[in-house]
Formats: sequence, structure tokens, C-alpha cells
Amino acid sequence: MIQLQVKHLKGFEEQLVGLIGAKSASPVLLRTRFGIHTFGMSFPIDVVILDKKRKVVRVVEALKPNRIFVWSPRFDTVLELPIGTVRKYSLKVGSLIHLELL
Repeated sequence: MIQLQVKHLKGFEEQLVGLIGAKSASPVLLRTRFGIHTFGMSFPIDVVILDKKRKVVRVVEALKPNRIFVWSPRFDTVLELPIGTVRKYSLKVGSLIHLELL
């Protein structure tokens, strides 16, 4: 099991803004079934989609700025992570993640 510390973004406004305007990525968790975008960001991020048991169902490394990313609406837990996190922890579909919410 992989353990990650993440900031839980709550509420519509906090999730809408996310990492926009940040100077660098920090690990955040948000809940949405509608996809994410990286418009207004100046750096790429790694993105991980989790199921209800916190098992990885989708991984994208180095999602570039000004992109849209969608997945199956069955899943609503999204981790936006600093680039290189997927590789550092060898995250892949099926990995189980324990989240420590900050």
C-alpha cells in the first residue's frame, strides 16, 4: 500500500480553482465526475483517479497545461500530484493508496 499526504479541496470554489495560479504543484484531492482541466496552470501535473476503495483506476503522467482530462463518471476521486509522483511511487492501475488528508 502506498501512503500519500494530500490537501483535500472542499467546496465548489476551492475545487474549481485547484492549482490554478500556484507557482508549483502540491498534492491535492478533489471529488468530481466531470473531468478536470489545466487551463491557467504553468506546469504539468500527474493525475490519478481512484475508486471508492482507493484503488487506482486511471493514471496520467505529465498532463500539460491547457488540457482537459475526462474519465468514466463512475469514479469521483481525483489526485492532482506534482510531476514525477507517479514514477516515484510506481503508481499504476490496481495500486492501493492510503491518503493522509491535510
